Amino acid sequence: MRPFLPFLILICALSFGRAAASKEVCTLILDAQTGVALVAEGDCETRVTPASTFKIPLAVMGFDAGILTGTNAPVMQFRPGDPDWGGANWTRDTDPAAWMRFSVLWYSQRITHAMGAKALTRYARAFGYGTADFSGDPGFDNGLDRAWIASSLLISPREQAAFLRALVLDGLPVRPDAMRLARDIVERHEVGGWVIHGKTGTAYPRRADRSFDDARGWGWYVGWAERNDRVLVFVRLTQATERSDASPGNLTRDAFLQDWPELADR
Repeated sequence: MRPFLPFLILICALSFGRAAASKEVCTLILDAQTGVALVAEGDCETRVTPASTFKIPLAVMGFDAGILTGTNAPVMQFRPGDPDWGGANWTRDTDPAAWMRFSVLWYSQRITHAMGAKALTRYARAFGYGTADFSGDPGFDNGLDRAWIASSLLISPREQAAFLRALVLDGLPVRPDAMRLARDIVERHEVGGWVIHGKTGTAYPRRADRSFDDARGWGWYVGWAERNDRVLVFVRLTQATERSDASPGNLTRDAFLQDWPELADR
């Protein structure tokens, strides 16, 4: 338990408390069919931690490798010692749909340990997924537990968008059903006649003394939007400028959904 305490507010699905001030790092929207950028604002090239947005490629990997077999299978049980600071949704039996919805860290770790670093690296390189580095923190041998959480795995908003475009076009080098099942478990919202499929991510950068800077949290919201025959891929990345009780990822999602009608009309 104690090694995970610094991440208490890392992925929790809490969006209460005062909202933090933040700066918008990148907003990127692509037409999925053509790849044309309809909106490209800010720094979309610099790599940062993917945090829980990594669950989308991890789902594709897990389904392709046969570790995940359906949207509701396998069901895995919480075990003593698993991260439990996500509340009741983290301490009950969990299937792939609940894993994605509630961002259950220990379920991700079960998948990464079952796959191993070599397979994870091979998939990530094939997906063009950022650094594809699952070594974790230098000297700690913790890559399978947290490479994607303010550690060795880094990705830019532009790379996120390229991966998502390949996912929605069935263009990843995996079985088609692995992509379909992964898409099926991503959370949906309806906004202005669009169906928005998206995943949040929150993580806090390291200071020189290896502590976490909880006043400068990264907030991601990534996914795709569908209306009739049109599909748009989107990525928004923010960084907090002050400490808050709220999750930067949830705040980023909420602001993006509010902005969506105007963004989609550009």
